[in-house]
Amino acid sequence: MKRCCPVNSRIERTKREEKVPSSCPISGKNWRFEVVLCMMGPVEDADIVEQVALSTGLSTAIAARVVEDVLAFYRQPVEQYVRSRHAQLQAEGRKNPEIFPLVAAELSRRLVAPPDLSERQLRRIVYG
Repeated sequence: MKRCCPVNSRIERTKREEKVPSSCPISGKNWRFEVVLCMMGPVEDADIVEQVALSTGLSTAIAARVVEDVLAFYRQPVEQYVRSRHAQLQAEGRKNPEIFPLVAAELSRRLVAPPDLSERQLRRIVYG
């Protein structure tokens, strides 16, 4: 399934399934593809959008998009954040003994901080 919007943002979804007649390794079967189209819904708090627009000089539409992006970031589940941040830091060439304390510190500074997670708990989130 392809998604065009952040996983946890408020969106309206329209689903369209298409059957594409093409060969499949399983005899007598056709491939099936699913496409999910997304449209952003209205931002929950218009006051925040107005404040961002006034303080930055952005248009209301762009300010609404910025606010939606920030809210989507903070709605991201802890497990998803830990996995993606671990992958980013590994891509920078950092090693696990440096990564896990850094991720734990970042989690404690989030707007709504999750409970403190030990390095072992973080490792289990990443590696299962």
